[in-house]
Amino acid sequence: MATYKDMMGGIKGPKQIIRGKLRPIKDDVIGYNMHFGEQQTASGIIITNDDGKERGIYPRWCQVYAKGPLNNEEYQVDDWILVSHGRWSRGVILEEEDGTTNEIRKIDIKEILLVSSEKPSDIRLGHEQDYSPDKVRAEDFGAN
Repeated sequence: MATYKDMMGGIKGPKQIIRGKLRPIKDDVIGYNMHFGEQQTASGIIITNDDGKERGIYPRWCQVYAKGPLNNEEYQVDDWILVSHGRWSRGVILEEEDGTTNEIRKIDIKEILLVSSEKPSDIRLGHEQDYSPDKVRAEDFGAN
């Protein structure tokens, strides 16, 4: 989990702090543990954060912090959900009564793609492949 100091900084400046309890309304979903920045694969390769410049945009996993009372979807609090790129609000810091902090975001419920009860081993969905004409050979597609 990121430290309080890490969550407060960032390119866009300080984030809003909310203290106390937070409950979503209607069928809303609030997520936390959404990963931004560098990623490391299971084999130890570090993928730097390029903010969509070279590798494009991609969906992100987050954990369900809370569900609104009208949300009857199959995912539960603490499940992991994959959300289409950019379909979440800006993060705010929630400081709980016990002193713990989480960066939370409202999730667009229509853009939840997958659900997992366990943390996915790979943050990214899919893999990158370069199909530019100078890199592709017929043999790569089964030709003899």
